[in-house]
Amino acid sequence: MTTHVFIVDKTTFKVHLNYLFAGTGAKESVVDFNNNPQTSLHPTTERNLVGMIADASRIRQGDWVIFYLQQSIAEGIYEGKFYGVFKATNDWSFLDNNDSSQYLKSDLIKSLTFRTLITPHIVYPKGVTEWEALDEIKNIHSPNQMLWSLIYRKLKGNRGNTMITIYESERLCQLIRNKNNGATLNVQNNLLCFNGDNQEIEISEDTRRNYEGRKENINILPRLLRKFEEDKAFEVHLQAYITKNIGTSSNENMNNLILNGATLEWFGNEVSCSVGMQKIDVLLSATQNGQKTLIPIELKCVPADESNLKQLQRYIEWLRQYYIPNRPCDIQPILLTRKSNNLTDSFINLIKGFNKDNKHDCKNLKFIVFDVRNDDL
Repeated sequence: MTTHVFIVDKTTFKVHLNYLFAGTGAKESVVDFNNNPQTSLHPTTERNLVGMIADASRIRQGDWVIFYLQQSIAEGIYEGKFYGVFKATNDWSFLDNNDSSQYLKSDLIKSLTFRTLITPHIVYPKGVTEWEALDEIKNIHSPNQMLWSLIYRKLKGNRGNTMITIYESERLCQLIRNKNNGATLNVQNNLLCFNGDNQEIEISEDTRRNYEGRKENINILPRLLRKFEEDKAFEVHLQAYITKNIGTSSNENMNNLILNGATLEWFGNEVSCSVGMQKIDVLLSATQNGQKTLIPIELKCVPADESNLKQLQRYIEWLRQYYIPNRPCDIQPILLTRKSNNLTDSFINLIKGFNKDNKHDCKNLKFIVFDVRNDDL
């Protein structure tokens, strides 16, 4: 189970609570490449949208959703706050494209293109302030216990839907519970509202509202295949494909190679692991026979080279210092690249050296290649 933190403002938070959904969007961009190999969008715009699709596609039924209400002095929100907890009702997010028919666009006063339906889980009225969650360290005994996923997100400020690790979710939810002295809202079928004056979630006597917008399935594969054929960069498309299909029955070969029979318990994409630009493309946590394994995956749409091993080494060092002290587990690094007939002896020797250097707490590197066959990966 993964916990996803959605960024909202005072206006969108009210609508999310009224209609029980969460969403992200990119200003006035329109997605014209869904289930379509072509696009008229600028490559940068397309990449940004596909990145949002990758975030949206990691959501699975039963995942937890927490809202982060942004600071806005003009709206009387003097501190950012975290509110929860909700559950995703379905796998993945759906598309409600940015046009005149986009559901609740006038209420939201912005376009939220990628959406997921939610249901109340354990909902507390009061939110935990950003300072209490990210800055206060009175109960922190080591730097690796801090909520780094959210700290990195704050530093970079470019994610509307951020996943947090299992131990980060446990800490954040406990902070919210403590803030409310354990008192939750008795939601049942009542309408949820946000009181902007006291900045608390409240129950209205009105009946809960039904969500009646469009729910178009998102399919990135046709666009990915076209970019593959044209020999253009598509790493973010590959990431979106994996986040949607890993752990499902849609690509058994991919599951067998990556999970090898293990059960997926958590995963993230673009997992920040430095205050700079270092990000793990896909990070999985899986269990098998009672043993947890962390799987960092480096994705490349071109043949592999030495720099990929250096990136993976940096990821492993970060996981050793920041993740594993909170949740001990094995590490299974994976390098997933485009198929090539030029795998040299020197690169194979580099892989052997990589394995030798990490043998004390890390499984041998798994080297996976992909190709296109019968219009599929």
